[in-house]
Amino acid sequence: MSDTKDAERFAMIANLWNSKAKGLIAEMDLKIERADRKGVEIRMPFNPDFCLDEEGTMLHGGVLTALLDSAFGLANFLAIEDVQTMATLDLRVDYLRPARSRTDVIVFAECYRETRHIAFGSGKIWFDTGDCEEVARGSAAFALTRGKGGLLDKMNTQGPGG
Repeated sequence: MSDTKDAERFAMIANLWNSKAKGLIAEMDLKIERADRKGVEIRMPFNPDFCLDEEGTMLHGGVLTALLDSAFGLANFLAIEDVQTMATLDLRVDYLRPARSRTDVIVFAECYRETRHIAFGSGKIWFDTGDCEEVARGSAAFALTRGKGGLLDKMNTQGPGG
């Protein structure tokens, strides 16, 4: 695919991904900062409702896990052209230090390998504090269904919001 076609495809997928967010993912108010075949970088604005402590500084690990899993999904759709659906088979998150901050959270996720039926991803999470010290690191495997009726096919028949 040409760079222009890739950029259009990535923009369409990112738009659909944002428009279809529900539940916790919608509450996260995620902002895609970079999205291409090499991975995604997504910002989650600070939200004290996701904190465990009264001071509103310690993020719940489940929020970080959901953030990473969602970022992996977007990375897979961008890296693999004919994905119809996917399901998380395995998700491992290593929490490297306390998730204590009142700043935005940044997540990077990539699909580093794919087979016909499985995609493998790696990612990391840090706070937007300037030091980029990782809070968590994750890896995942996803079962893939390929073929017609995938994300881009749906976008082409329903439009980006449909």
